[in-house]
Amino acid sequence: MQRSTSTAEALPLPDSLSTQSPAALLLDWYDRSHRVLPWRITPPMAKAGKRPDPYHIWLSEVMLQQTTVQAVKAYFAKFLTLWPTVGDLAAADTEEVMKAWAGLGYYARARNLKKCAEAVASQHGGCFPDTEEGLKALPGIGDYTAAAIAAIAFNRQSAVLDGNVERVISRLYRVETPVPAARPEMRRLVAAMTPADRPGDFAQAMMDLGSTICTPRRPVCALCPINADCRAFAAGDPERFPVKLAKKAKPVRYGTAYVATDAAGAVYLCKRGDKGLLGGMTEVPGTDWTTDPGQNQTPPFAGKTTPLWRDCGGIVHVFTHFELRLAVRHAEVERDAIVANGWWEPRETLAAQALPTVMKKAIEKALPGCFAKTS
Repeated sequence: MQRSTSTAEALPLPDSLSTQSPAALLLDWYDRSHRVLPWRITPPMAKAGKRPDPYHIWLSEVMLQQTTVQAVKAYFAKFLTLWPTVGDLAAADTEEVMKAWAGLGYYARARNLKKCAEAVASQHGGCFPDTEEGLKALPGIGDYTAAAIAAIAFNRQSAVLDGNVERVISRLYRVETPVPAARPEMRRLVAAMTPADRPGDFAQAMMDLGSTICTPRRPVCALCPINADCRAFAAGDPERFPVKLAKKAKPVRYGTAYVATDAAGAVYLCKRGDKGLLGGMTEVPGTDWTTDPGQNQTPPFAGKTTPLWRDCGGIVHVFTHFELRLAVRHAEVERDAIVANGWWEPRETLAAQALPTVMKKAIEKALPGCFAKTS
């Protein structure tokens, strides 16, 4: 019977051109070619006696979920300026944390960030647990984040598997199982590769390799330090991995955003409930987001006068699980014409509010240039 080729063990590794293990080769490459990142202790820094700060590692890893390194750098610096320690963050006002996070997306991360800081401060004396199990007991920390913190901050031999590492390991072993079903298999492979010495540097080396050389398209295999051991490179098909199932089309939801200004130009804002998508963030009033493009579009305002709403066109914003299409309307409204629990925000402080990107888009559609002038 012919053996199946559906698992990583199906194909033999090509003859290696080096007597060193892939992990050793990767660490040698990392020593020479590591990225310099604000939260990272690089090999030269480690040799000088510096050690990773668990707070910095945790903060960066939470911010980096579904977000690029380039986007995170400024937010990371802002948070450390405002809250230099986990205790400072635990004591911060939640609204201020949401404001500082605004624009980074995936806002449940910000809410869990605050809860986790509070738990570390109140239950652990301001020190993060140093094991995966202890870290996973904290709010908002899952398998990947716990492994990353344990390896990088505490030198634990933990198997770290993010999107970049998935790509590297799936090509190295030519894993035919599609993701996400392949992830347990990939995690086992990463665990087998992870050295007892310098596991944090190994994890970061895998991330750097996936980010800079083993890229989704047109990987620079000729420069890869472990190409002699890579099955996908030997087979000539690295871009086929990781294998993914065909994507389903995102469902579309519709709604209307009402941008109200007063005679002085202030914008009416309100706060979303703490739970659900964009929970706890600031918004302009609007309708529910539904699958019906012809839903009732009654403005959420009432009072002495009926505002004349101007159609400003629409915006499109893509969330993880659906695409949102918002019609945007604008009117100058008398302050006592609104029956709601919100406030009037002066134009000059608008950019400092906890407005998610979708709401900034809506306001900008109604009031072009308002954020460029205030931010």
